[in-house]
Amino acid sequence: MTKPRQYHITTFGCQMNKADSERMAGILEEMGYHFTEDPYAADLVLYNTCTIRDNAEQKVYSYLGRQAKRKQEKPDLTLIVAGCVAQQEGESLLRRVPELDLIMGPQHANRLQDLLEQVEGGSQVVATEPIHIVEDITKPRRDSTVTAWVNVIYGCNEHCTYCVVPGVRGTEQSRYPEAIRAEMEELGRQGFKEVTLLGQNIDAYGRDLPGTTAEGRNKYTLTDLLYYVHDVPGIERIRFATSHPRYFTERLIKACQELPKVCEHFHIPFQSGDNEVLKAMRRGYTHEKYRRIINTIRNYMPDASISADAIVAFPGETEEQFENTLKLVDEIGFDQLNTAAYSPRPGTPAATWDNQLSEEVKGDRLQRLNHLVAQKAAERSQRYAGRIEEVLVEDQNPKNPSQVMGRTRGNRLTFFEGDINELKGKIVAVKITEARAFSLTGEAIEALVTA
Repeated sequence: MTKPRQYHITTFGCQMNKADSERMAGILEEMGYHFTEDPYAADLVLYNTCTIRDNAEQKVYSYLGRQAKRKQEKPDLTLIVAGCVAQQEGESLLRRVPELDLIMGPQHANRLQDLLEQVEGGSQVVATEPIHIVEDITKPRRDSTVTAWVNVIYGCNEHCTYCVVPGVRGTEQSRYPEAIRAEMEELGRQGFKEVTLLGQNIDAYGRDLPGTTAEGRNKYTLTDLLYYVHDVPGIERIRFATSHPRYFTERLIKACQELPKVCEHFHIPFQSGDNEVLKAMRRGYTHEKYRRIINTIRNYMPDASISADAIVAFPGETEEQFENTLKLVDEIGFDQLNTAAYSPRPGTPAATWDNQLSEEVKGDRLQRLNHLVAQKAAERSQRYAGRIEEVLVEDQNPKNPSQVMGRTRGNRLTFFEGDINELKGKIVAVKITEARAFSLTGEAIEALVTA
């Protein structure tokens, strides 16, 4: 009896990439492949890549070099680069790593089986041409049995001067609400408790779909989608990401307040606290507009958790402009903030500008921002101390097997004593005994929802 072929996927980057990897894993399993944790035991190795930062890209090349060497001894090894680096580099990847069998951009994730059949026919395949994305009909191999990603819109029509995403993920393409709901209903049947609706720019959902309402607005919006999927049986929590301040509406905030399953957590990147820098980034809003959005959220939901993304040392950013970012972070008080020093990306306008800042300035500003972020997050976290929070149990604490871990509705990672076999997938009332900057510890009071 022949041993089944094994596959390994390494995923870099954003939640969209994680969702793509789960779908590609589902396709491979339907084709008879078995998953292995060990990339050096696999017969098929797939790197799902990210090109937002240079260091993620360099790591891919390092991994690829080792696998290419392995392929020289094991010619039947199938080597695939998927995702944003694949889309950006295309055929030039073959010159760099001629051992590759398949290079495929993110829009082609659902076509993996067709592309592999071409590879098995002896072709070296490059699939980076823009296409209409095939609907999500594959059953993904989900990394969790409790929480799941559901794509609602692919691509991005924004053209921020630092960002490669529109170039590598293509133009916006929304899924119809019926397809999204059908996927969520299937997840509910399978026992999943939480769904995160995903889009590179999720507030743009529906604007490419035909139809308007009697009031003359788009028939399909993220707000309408939340109302439409809210009552899916079995799904206890709904989240969404990533939002863009330009399209974030009060109507959406009201919906989040009204709909009990929608979690009080908003991820809205601001990128810079300075209007001139925002203009150079081509973000399409001011820091005043961003602050108004946060104030509106807090008026409706005072306890809502706010997270964001920020970039320091963008080309030409002065010390004073950087201090405007520090000021915004200090005054808003984020629960969590993903920070990065600006990294020039090929094909983006900002990469060609001659006012790039030094690595020393980048490192210094990033360190100063991170110090403030941790301080503010620790302050924000104190509001949880002594409170009872609803925690959806996702897994065992890898550092302490007597504890389980999960997330509050505000997306705070929380640990407490408990048996994972008994509690996985349950929502548990937990009294918080210790509040740290980015996580909580507590004691279970009772399970609120049975698994």
